Amino acid sequence: METVWLPLVAGVDGSASSLRAVDWAVAEAARLALPVKIVHATMEEDRGASRGPGTGTEIAPGHDVGRHLVQAARERARLRDPDAKVSTELMCGDAVAALLHAGRNASALVIGARGHGELKDLLLGSVSLDVAARAQCPVVVVRDGDKPPADRYGQILLGVADATSGSEAVRFAFELAAARGCALDAMVAWEHPPRTSISRLLGLPCRDDRGGRRARAVLDEALERSAGEFPSVDVHRVVIEGPARDVLLKRSEATDLLVVGARQRLNHAGLHLGRVNHALLHYAGCSVAVVPQWRGAPE
Repeated sequence: METVWLPLVAGVDGSASSLRAVDWAVAEAARLALPVKIVHATMEEDRGASRGPGTGTEIAPGHDVGRHLVQAARERARLRDPDAKVSTELMCGDAVAALLHAGRNASALVIGARGHGELKDLLLGSVSLDVAARAQCPVVVVRDGDKPPADRYGQILLGVADATSGSEAVRFAFELAAARGCALDAMVAWEHPPRTSISRLLGLPCRDDRGGRRARAVLDEALERSAGEFPSVDVHRVVIEGPARDVLLKRSEATDLLVVGARQRLNHAGLHLGRVNHALLHYAGCSVAVVPQWRGAPE
């Protein structure tokens, strides 16, 4: 039986942010030997006069604007990598629903941080946030702005919350690091427990490092399976004291991609992103991959 390789799906709407997502998908697909699929969701009212992406030219009424968008994105992809296997699909309906549907048969969804119509000062668009919270496959949110090339630093950062909630995220990070031939910084953050009243009163120093030892054990357990599966990956194990949100945001300024996991919500179809992942999606200094860990998935 012929092996079916699920594509990297890039969502486009003609915005500069979505075109950067296409660039990211093409580069990563070449490393992973995967095809790329470019999708655009259009509503009935989208058919009519509009402007082409980045061209400033008027498209005549009746022309299929959505088809123009995906064709332009496809040409962009092929200019970046002539050998890329690129397909397109024009979908009718809401952008979030269309992307979620496309993600059912994708290795990952790749989307821009913001699309058309988002407020100028909004760091993360509503479509990107909704897709990251509800997709059934990994979602890579490509960061906006004048950022360095996607592989400038030669490393991926993996945030580990605990040994059981992110096994899929761990494997995803190892797989990308192996394909890129880059280092993987696997990090777990921990904090000292609150000091007792008597300790504060007496001014006693907090010397309890049990939290650090437990965090190290959690990290070792989380990495064990994937480290054995990808022995070529140079893994840097980082156990650091401090709030996970703060230390991950700081580290994201000098890495190419931040990978985090998210578990399925109880009695809900979506994922529990939590405050840390929300903050990372909004403020990280690099692109962020959110990898779902569905109930029943192997740990």
